[in-house]
Formats: sequence, structure tokens, C-alpha cells
Amino acid sequence: MSRTNKVITIIVLAVLIGSGAWYFFAPSHTMSMTADMHHGGADHDSSEQRNVLYWHDPMVPGQRFDKPGPSPFMDMQLVPVYADDSDTSEGVSISAQTQQNLGIRTTVVRMGEISKEAVVQGNVVWNEHAIDVISARATGFIERLYVRAAMEAVKQGQALAEIYVPDWIAVQEEYLLTRDLGGEIGQQLKSGALLRMRVAGMTDSQIAEVVRDGKVHARVTIRAPRSGVLSELNVRAGETVSLGMPLFRISGLNPIWLEANVPESLISSLNLGDTVEVMTVARKNQRYPGKVALLPPEIDQVTRAQRVRIELANPRAELLPGMFASLVIKQNSVADALLVPTEAIITTGSRKIVFTVNDDGKFNPNTITAGLESDTETEVLSGLSAGQNVVTSGQFLVDSEASLKGVMSRMQESAP
Repeated sequence: MSRTNKVITIIVLAVLIGSGAWYFFAPSHTMSMTADMHHGGADHDSSEQRNVLYWHDPMVPGQRFDKPGPSPFMDMQLVPVYADDSDTSEGVSISAQTQQNLGIRTTVVRMGEISKEAVVQGNVVWNEHAIDVISARATGFIERLYVRAAMEAVKQGQALAEIYVPDWIAVQEEYLLTRDLGGEIGQQLKSGALLRMRVAGMTDSQIAEVVRDGKVHARVTIRAPRSGVLSELNVRAGETVSLGMPLFRISGLNPIWLEANVPESLISSLNLGDTVEVMTVARKNQRYPGKVALLPPEIDQVTRAQRVRIELANPRAELLPGMFASLVIKQNSVADALLVPTEAIITTGSRKIVFTVNDDGKFNPNTITAGLESDTETEVLSGLSAGQNVVTSGQFLVDSEASLKGVMSRMQESAP
């Protein structure tokens, strides 16, 4: 067979094989396409039977579209939201595992007392009404000194020093010589001797001691008139003292004072004799009761504040002069208020939202009206009721989940 005949034979066989393949496979392919078209049409018909509310981008759930198409925010198609989807108005469902991962905690809405407080900084100072200065009543010599240094604690009646007073010897001896004299002249001499002892600087108790014992007392023991701190010590043993010389200064610690500059805006919240509270960092913010002791009729022209004095009981000397302390001023108070932790509230512009937990475990956003607010709690005027469980930790993540599922947008639509 020639070369030309072989080529022709191969071409003819190829055409026959191709024709046969088309004959056997083309009908089934056509039927498959037809079936696929019918199947796709069924799916389309099924989709059309579901009522589409709107289309949205799951990454930006707040924005809605009335027809399908590409998302203007992300490189993806818009997703339809159907009317027969699960009813999100009943809340957001979050699995227990997810709640644990998010660290979600809840607490119960309760009834209780709340007050609005203002805090003003101040300083603990000495109580000037509890300061005693002990001076020499006559010229003499310090024979014994029982206290050694300033700022030592002393108790009422404690001996501080013993002073020898030579000038008292003569007047006491004069009295002892005249006390047994009778008659009118004797009484006059005795009265004059008693008067001269008093003029010499002797106290009534010291004079009574001489009269009782019938002997000269040239030494006098000086004792502390109150309990407190020896804030000044001006003498040493063996030193000569003169009439009127300051020897000791004793400052009491109970009660003690707090002075604070109260701004003009808070002055109306204080009245003389009002009960207030004071706390200090040095005592781990423990609160001490006190009362308003002075509201001076003056406002500082620079600070625009009034220098208020608070008197505090200090039996254990826990408050010391020089300490920084805070004056707590209660402005308003509600005895029976509906309270939630302040951390449970999400503020979005002019609205405040709290997430509650239903009996079925779903989370619901609730718009509330807030009243008084303290450091840890807030009064709820409307939007909640006592006994409800509210989310106090992880509520921002719950809020994000609610936004993804459209709960927040539904709530905004229903809001007036």
C-alpha cells in the first residue's frame, strides 16, 4: 500500500471514531444538562419561595440592602436574611464553652440603698481645742525630768517634772506660823498668808496640801493635764526656770481635726453638725465618722473653696496629724433603689444598655434609664426588675455577637 493510501485510511478511521463518540455520548450529556437545569430551577424556585427580608454583609450587619450583589465593604457577595430564620428577637444564644472562653459573669439585680458621693481631699491636723501649754508658775530649778524627748506619748496625770521653788518656802512658813493664832487679828494674819501663797503662784490644791500636812512643800511635781503627745519640751534637768516660762506643750489626739477645701459647688451639701465620713489611704480606705465642726464665713479668692473643719473621734490614735485624707460628702440618697453594678452598663451615645440572661440561657439587650451612680453601683429607674440576671463581665463580646445576629439593629428599630 502506498504512503498516500495509508494517510487517507487513518483520516477516515478518525472521522468514524469521532462520529461514533458523538452519537453515543451527546444525548446523555444533553439529558444531564437538562436535568441539571431542571434541578437548578427547582433550587431557585425553592429559594424564591422563602421570604427574603434583606441582604447584608455579615462583617457589617448594621447596613442593609434591598437586592443581592457584591458587598461594598468586603470582597464577597451579600448574604440574604430570611423571614423564616430563627427568631433573634428572643435573644442571642451562646454556647457554654464560648461563654467560658469569653469570661462571661452575671449577677442579680437587687434592691438597696444608694447615695451620690463627692470626695474632697484634705489633711489631718492637730485639734487646737485639745492643746495645753504648761508654764512655770514661779522661779525655780528643774530637779527631775520624767520625759526625755518631744513627741512622746503621755497620759493624763503622768508626772512630767519636779521643780524646787525657793520663793514658796517663806510664804508657806508664814502661814504655818499664823494658822494657830486666835482672835480677829490672828484670822487676818492667816488670811493674808493664804493670799500671799496664792500670789506666789501656788495652786489651790498645793495650798490645801500645805494646810493639811502642816509643813513646807518647797518642791512641786508637774503632771500632764490630758492624755496626748508631748509636742514641745523646752527644759532639761538642772535648768533654771523663770515665772511664765513655757515648759511643756501637750496636744491631744482624741478628738482630732480634718481640714479640707470644699468647692463652692458642694458647700450647700454641708451644714454645721452634719455627719460625714473620712477615709485615708494609710488605713486602707477605712471610713471614720465625723461631724462638721466649722464652716468659716469666707471663700478663698484663689481656690474658690471654703476651708471646712471636721471633728473626728480617734480613740485608738489611728489618724495622725499630717495624714492625707478624703472627705466623703453625700449629696443625694435613695433608700429603696433598684441597683445594678456600674460595670454591667454599656453606654452608646445617649442610650444605656444592659444585657440580661433569660431562663433559657439566651442574652437580651435592655435599654435602661439610669439614676444615681456610686463608685460601684447605679440606680435603674426603668428597663429592669429585681431578680433579673445581668451580664457584668464579657458584655461587650455579647454585644458584638448580638450585632452580628441583628438583635441590636432590631432593638434600635423598636426603640421610640
